[in-house]
Amino acid sequence: MGQSNTLQASRSTILFNRLKTYFSKPHNVILLLMGIVLTFSTVAPIIAIVEDTFKIHPGTIDAHLTGQASGYTTVNYIDLFTSKLAKANLWTPLLNTVWLAVGTCIVAILFGGVFAFLVTRTNLAWRKYLSSIFIFPYIMPQWTLAVVWQNMFNSNTVTGGSNGLLAAMFGIEMPLWWCKGLFPSLVVLGLHYAPFAYILIGGIFRNMDANLEEAATILDTPRWKTMLKITLPMVKPAILSTILLVFGSSMGSYPVPHYLGLTTLSTKYVSMNSKFTGEASILAIIMMVFGVAIMLLNQISLTSRKSYTTVSGKAGQSSKFNLGRVGKYVIALILVIVTFFTSIFPIVSFAFETFLPNPGDYSFLYTGDPSNLTTKWWVTDENVSENGMYGQKGILHNETIWRAFKGTMLVSVSCALLAGTIGTLIGYAVAKNRRSKWANYVNSMAFLPYLMPSIAVGVAFFILFSNQYVNLFNTYTLLIIAGTVKYIPFASRSSLNSMLQLSGEIEEAAVIQDIPWIKRMTRIIIPIQKSSIISGYLLPFMTCLRELSLFLLLCTQGFILSTTLDYFDEMGLYAFSSGINLILIVTILVCNTLVNKVTGASLDKGIGG
Repeated sequence: MGQSNTLQASRSTILFNRLKTYFSKPHNVILLLMGIVLTFSTVAPIIAIVEDTFKIHPGTIDAHLTGQASGYTTVNYIDLFTSKLAKANLWTPLLNTVWLAVGTCIVAILFGGVFAFLVTRTNLAWRKYLSSIFIFPYIMPQWTLAVVWQNMFNSNTVTGGSNGLLAAMFGIEMPLWWCKGLFPSLVVLGLHYAPFAYILIGGIFRNMDANLEEAATILDTPRWKTMLKITLPMVKPAILSTILLVFGSSMGSYPVPHYLGLTTLSTKYVSMNSKFTGEASILAIIMMVFGVAIMLLNQISLTSRKSYTTVSGKAGQSSKFNLGRVGKYVIALILVIVTFFTSIFPIVSFAFETFLPNPGDYSFLYTGDPSNLTTKWWVTDENVSENGMYGQKGILHNETIWRAFKGTMLVSVSCALLAGTIGTLIGYAVAKNRRSKWANYVNSMAFLPYLMPSIAVGVAFFILFSNQYVNLFNTYTLLIIAGTVKYIPFASRSSLNSMLQLSGEIEEAAVIQDIPWIKRMTRIIIPIQKSSIISGYLLPFMTCLRELSLFLLLCTQGFILSTTLDYFDEMGLYAFSSGINLILIVTILVCNTLVNKVTGASLDKGIGG
């Protein structure tokens, strides 16, 4: 009996010591807490969507096929996969979605990656200007470049409707494949996400230690071989992160394929949701399956890849590739022209739209007469029904717009603070223990919401928080909860990228000196990777400002700016929607500039540096 008690006590002591050792490490505590929280916040929406695929929805096709008003059924799956409409409702949208996602990744990585290399690793002229202007497409709402593409290339004889700029002024008619469908969709989305690739990859380029490349140069290693064997492996984590984020976003993109006439899973989801509600939810599940598959491939790569330390605490300046006296200006000029059409021209178009007397009335361009322009869309201070204003006050006096602006700022700042802090902690904890299964699980749970289409996430949170038990519909609380869960991946991926760059010796030296974890984070780790971490806050803020799909079902029109923009667009008040676009863009630019002046961080300086 005494021996048994002693053995039991010994086992209890060993267990206690193991637990004490485990919880003495802050990153283990973070992983445990975040794992629990993220399991609920991520799994609950997924369960809601999965359940919805089996539900019988009154007044929809599943109710008609089953002859029941409520309950559960498998008819949604049977009808979607086997009916005569299976090709139109599932297989064609699925194929288009895969091609769109792959094409977008290729365009974004090639354009953004090459741009990042030119700006950070060469003597390219006008780098500061180009770096700042390059992020504009990502700042602007996703549909911006799609609308610009329509306005430039559409023609009455090819696409129907009104002529675009080329057809109207020069009689140039582009072929249908150029105007609508897969090609313009992947180009527009690729240009939209190219700044994101630049942010991620450019940060790695900036922080790279030059020792390895210098060693290769001393050994007379060819430039191409140095790039292939040294530089590319170092930026591989950023490239993989870009693929993950861009692929997941492209899978769930709705505005671009909608405007450019491409049928994808997301556009089909919207069109089917009212009458084929259960089948529409299945489409959302399919999108998530693809995202999970990509994520699993990344986890395999994360645990198997070699560790490349690029920030070691030792001095080292990356060498610059010389483009030549003429080359640096020629390449810069080409980039200036490209960025003008992707960044400046859309903003000018929006601004110009707010001064047109009527939508599409470009008579000023032909006559050169300033009287053909108007300021009524901005300065009208009373409700008038004439002149096409539908009883609305001008933008500067419109209470709906400015009330929505305050709501947008509240939601965006709250989501940025919450998502940024949580994501930074997750990135740190995963980087410290990246080969553990629990760390991989937490990293996966943090990233999984990003793989869901925004509309599907909005539906899931509507189901969870707008029912007879909990009703948070049309509240800032619901928008903040949904936005935080959705945008954690931005901060977690940026934090993980930067933390993987840090040599373990930096924090180990502080541990040896018994410096508390809080001081290690606030005085050592965060200052070293300040730009990266702050960028991880800026990305959720910027994305939340222009989010529409996620919030569309969670609040009424006019509650925040994006839904207000959608409201005015539906009314045909394109001057108002263009004005709101300008307000959003200016707000983001001002905030980015202020943060840059105060902290030195900005989006164009990249995640990871």
